[in-house]
Amino acid sequence: MTKMDKSKKALKFTLAVFPIALIGSYFAALMLFGSVNNPEISAAINKFGSKYILALLSTIQPTGLTCVCAYFGYILSDKVGLMRSFGFEKRKTLIVLAVSLIGGAVMSADAWTFAKWIPELASSYESAGHFDISTWIASILYGGVAEEVLMRLFLMSALSFLARKLFFKNRESVPTAVFIVSNIISALLFAAGHLPSTYLIFGKLTILLVLRSFLLNATFGLLFGRVYRKFGIQYAMLAHILLHLVSRTIWLIAF
Repeated sequence: MTKMDKSKKALKFTLAVFPIALIGSYFAALMLFGSVNNPEISAAINKFGSKYILALLSTIQPTGLTCVCAYFGYILSDKVGLMRSFGFEKRKTLIVLAVSLIGGAVMSADAWTFAKWIPELASSYESAGHFDISTWIASILYGGVAEEVLMRLFLMSALSFLARKLFFKNRESVPTAVFIVSNIISALLFAAGHLPSTYLIFGKLTILLVLRSFLLNATFGLLFGRVYRKFGIQYAMLAHILLHLVSRTIWLIAF
């Protein structure tokens, strides 16, 4: 396949991701605005006259970043041998489904573990906003698709590509250890990336909140990275989406 062919495929993939990232970013902003009581955000909403207008403006940066990462992530993924044919095979889909069911159940335990020690977290589970449509759409589209493009397709692939160029120039393929280390780093950065929103939602960052962010997000980030490496980015997206659906369904029933 020529470089031109790869660029065309990367562009097609980016165009497919664009509307998902746009809608996901919009609802992620609405979810955040509905979860925080921040004077600066309140002032911004008043300035623009509506949280919906502010949410729309807030989509520009994350959507643009996701599209850039989609394009270059596709190319880098292909270069390091992580790109797979798009589509879903029955066996792989069933494996991802089983893993996601278990993962979603584990994630739902947050409401009965960390929420017992963090009063603000317990209150969020009891509020109606935790289960509104914005939260569901943001979890599926932004969490399940955009975050996988950013953290797995782009970052994990970029780290693997960089490691190969620096340390394994003469190897025909990227060593498995490189993928493992890249997955660990991207998972830790994935967890760290949730800290700003955690601060906005709870108004502080305690040791427990930081521990919770890293324990949950880094653990599942490792899982999604493993699925990406073994099956392809579409399965990592599927795993991420299903995990959110399972955990949120459990919370909806329980609360």
